[in-house]
Amino acid sequence: MPPVAEDVLEFEPDASLLDSDLSQVPATKRTLTRWGIALLWFSMVVNVPSYYLAGSLVDLGMSWWQGVATIILANTILLAPLILTAHPGTRYGISFPILLRSAFGVRGAHVPALLRALVACGWCGIETWIGGQAIFLLLPRSIQNSWYAHPIHWLGTSALEFSCFILFLLLQLAILWKGMAGIRVLQNYSAPVLLLLTGWLFFWAYFKAGGFGEMLSTPSRLGPSQFWSVFLPSLTASVSGWCPVALNIPDFTRFAVGQSDQIAGQLGLPIFMGLYTFIGLAITSSTQVIYGRVISNPIHLLAEIGGTFTIIVAILGISLATITTNIPANFVAPANVLVSLSPSTFSFVGGALFTGFISVAFQPWRIIESSESFVYTWLVGYSAFLGPVSGIILVDYYVLRRMVLDMNALYSANPRGPYFYSRGFNVAAIGALVVSVAPAIPGFLHKVGILKATSEVFVVIYDNAWFFGIFSAAVIYWVLSRWRWPQRVNTVPSVLEPLQPTMA
Repeated sequence: MPPVAEDVLEFEPDASLLDSDLSQVPATKRTLTRWGIALLWFSMVVNVPSYYLAGSLVDLGMSWWQGVATIILANTILLAPLILTAHPGTRYGISFPILLRSAFGVRGAHVPALLRALVACGWCGIETWIGGQAIFLLLPRSIQNSWYAHPIHWLGTSALEFSCFILFLLLQLAILWKGMAGIRVLQNYSAPVLLLLTGWLFFWAYFKAGGFGEMLSTPSRLGPSQFWSVFLPSLTASVSGWCPVALNIPDFTRFAVGQSDQIAGQLGLPIFMGLYTFIGLAITSSTQVIYGRVISNPIHLLAEIGGTFTIIVAILGISLATITTNIPANFVAPANVLVSLSPSTFSFVGGALFTGFISVAFQPWRIIESSESFVYTWLVGYSAFLGPVSGIILVDYYVLRRMVLDMNALYSANPRGPYFYSRGFNVAAIGALVVSVAPAIPGFLHKVGILKATSEVFVVIYDNAWFFGIFSAAVIYWVLSRWRWPQRVNTVPSVLEPLQPTMA
């Protein structure tokens, strides 16, 4: 039998580590079925960034089928860490910030949690910018062409577009102020509305381009040697598209009925992404035939098509889908992180409001101004540190803990606790994270132009940042843990059933 932890039941939940928004979800409140999880993914997949990613691959030189295959492969690969990371959320009813305490320590968990929150803030800004662009598209031509719409050099966009961005942000915050109940209702309608809009664009492109033959005739512009230099970072970027949600998936699966439900529901990710990607790439490929240039942004395409009815329907569809994708995907994670940092300061709604304001600082209009900056700088860039976090979590839960967690200790600041380590920080996890991220930094600096030249090794590591990070961090963390905390990683609580923490 495995060794038994001493005084497992002595660890009392600490008020500074426990908040109602982060408490363990009791079995009676776990009502999310496989269909609910599938619908959640459907509503998140059918959005403008997913369409834009597909179009970006064509813009970078891929043919339509190369782009579809790349994205399907990436999301199939992502299924493994997605389902594995979701397991502790479903088994114990715990959220992402609480799960992090097992590997990083009750205080060290704040480090990866903040990294995940920053990525969410960036995505929140991108989605909000898209919603703002939809509002901008609705404005009369006279206003769009006024002096107010002229770009401001230091801002990187016009005052008018920035105002539309802020207006859409305030609209989301107003909805959040009322809580998540309304969002769950809107989710039932948002994805179908955008899917109908995308379907209309698809059939418009089909007839305008003269059929599938012309629509999908745009060949790859990449030779054999060029293809791999584009494919590898594009595969990483495609994995990166949903790796943030795959990381904090326990925030959702803690409400799942059971493991079979969370697994079956999440199998829809590569299916939905594959279908939606094909539609997006087909439309993007058709723009080369119709307009003589690739238009990868659907909002720009709708503006090109014009027409009052088209624009109004587009605004409503894009706005609805953006709101119901942005709030669950990009407000939930940072809000929970802020609550975990200071339960006495932040509520879930307060954390979500703070997230919205931080997203402005990311200047999302610069991130998506080109396919290169969106794919190579943003998507590949943040995967360099999210990949290692995934590797550390999975090794800790499956290899070191053998899927057994002490619920009382996860909410306890007792120095004798198995998750307290050194003053609340697990040096092994922090060290593995730093060592795994460091090799990707030269490649990133080279990609953004800060380093004029760097070793080809660093370029390859950066192009495969997520893959390099998840595997290197997993190995390094395992080695350091066996050396640093052998007595703790071999300790298994005597109570295998999850405990429902209560305030001391």
